Amino acid sequence: MSTVNLIESFGEFKDLKNIDRVTMMGILEDVFRGVVKKKYGEEANFDIIINPDKGDLEIWLNREIVDDGMVEDEGKQIELSEARKIEPDFEVGEEVSQEVKIHDFGRRNILSLKQNLQSRILELEKDHLYNKYKERVGEIMTGEVYQIWKRETLVLDDEGNELILPKDQQIKSDFFKKGDNVRAVVWKVEMRNNTPVVILSRTAPEFLEKLFEQEVPEVADGLITIKRIVREPGERAKVAVESYDDRIDPVGACVGMKGSRIHGIVRELRNENIDVINYTSNDQLLIQRALSPAKIGNIKLDNEHKRAEVYMKPDQVALAIGKGGHNIKLAGRLTGFEIDVYRETDEVTDDVALEDFADEIDQWIIDELKNIGCDTARSVLDIGQEELVKRTDLEEETVAEVLRILKAELEQ
Repeated sequence: MSTVNLIESFGEFKDLKNIDRVTMMGILEDVFRGVVKKKYGEEANFDIIINPDKGDLEIWLNREIVDDGMVEDEGKQIELSEARKIEPDFEVGEEVSQEVKIHDFGRRNILSLKQNLQSRILELEKDHLYNKYKERVGEIMTGEVYQIWKRETLVLDDEGNELILPKDQQIKSDFFKKGDNVRAVVWKVEMRNNTPVVILSRTAPEFLEKLFEQEVPEVADGLITIKRIVREPGERAKVAVESYDDRIDPVGACVGMKGSRIHGIVRELRNENIDVINYTSNDQLLIQRALSPAKIGNIKLDNEHKRAEVYMKPDQVALAIGKGGHNIKLAGRLTGFEIDVYRETDEVTDDVALEDFADEIDQWIIDELKNIGCDTARSVLDIGQEELVKRTDLEEETVAEVLRILKAELEQ
């Protein structure tokens, strides 16, 4: 064998992903150079010739011809009698080039060569994966579900790289099967045990933002700016948008004709309800819009403590709080204010904080009521028994007893 064909000799490396042929040949040259130096010495004079197109490699060892018995370094010198076996006209002092074949290295050196090659390629693939996805953090990617575990799902990209979609970054109603296509945002890239791990997310606000960019051309073109996004993944989201072009209605453009643009986003997010509102720097107006669909009466702001007292008609309280308290929670996160909702009559009517009933009502029940946005006795009574049972994990008998205690206190 006068020429080493690397594709044939190291067949297991021929289908490597992310490594072009030229780069691969460069790695091979470095690895072979190390093996030659190991066998013939650091000062050995040799040439390595590579043909990237054909995958061929030749190694030529160059040595000086000396008289028989005068060889001091076999890596640099060759006896005259040995040289004349190659070419009978050689004389002392001339240089002879002799091809080194792979089997000349010996089994141990060949195994070492393969191990070095594998190590170099693995490092290159790690660097490629890290650099590729570090630049794509915050972007949407589509992958194929390869394996599903209890705490995470393994996703393959179009190059066969393994990406992780953790359970806590999936929407609660997400259900995947092997082979399904899944869209997610590249959330972060971490190094674990010197190996890059690409983590995806479907619950991050950035995922919703990128979906708007894909579905709404005005957002992608920068004509509409998404100022803030808050989500309760799979349940509800609020998106504040703004446009500096007076001819564009940012909310209408995001929703689309008869909801055509936003429907695709809602389906992707497993029927997550999305409220799109016009952003404003006026805190009162922003709170009013954030609490939609409820109609607001009066708002009292405490800018120092970032608290807002919002007054509305009794029939609007349930709308402002929303199912599971999601609406009021998201409105608070969107505006940066802690929002307390009151009936308009509460300004002139006595009310009692739920914490004042701690001696009659268990603390876990009070906490459950607070989770749906109820801080006072009247805020609980305004919702009613049937709605309270739906929104909390409380039994009907427990709710009835709580309402009896609260009514008795307010009627005194």
